[in-house]
Amino acid sequence: MSEQNKKKTAVITVVGHDRVGIIAAVSKLLAEQGVNINDISQTILQDVFTMIMLVDLADMRSDIKLLADELEHLGNELEISIRIQHADIFDAMHRI
Repeated sequence: MSEQNKKKTAVITVVGHDRVGIIAAVSKLLAEQGVNINDISQTILQDVFTMIMLVDLADMRSDIKLLADELEHLGNELEISIRIQHADIFDAMHRI
């Protein structure tokens, strides 16, 4: 991934007990904020839902802090954990 693309990319992680509508709710919020999903991986381990998304922030209607707050609020409503990290921060944390 080029440096230019990295500046516009974030990683979203979702973890919690599986239930209907998790992907739909997260995708809806992202679409409303102008965030495009570039890649998505999800699985269910026993009853635990896990999802990782690579998203494009280039056309985002707000800033990443506001989006993080909205994702956290949605996670609280769904009783799951939703976190977003800018790609360069994610890469730095996992470079060790």
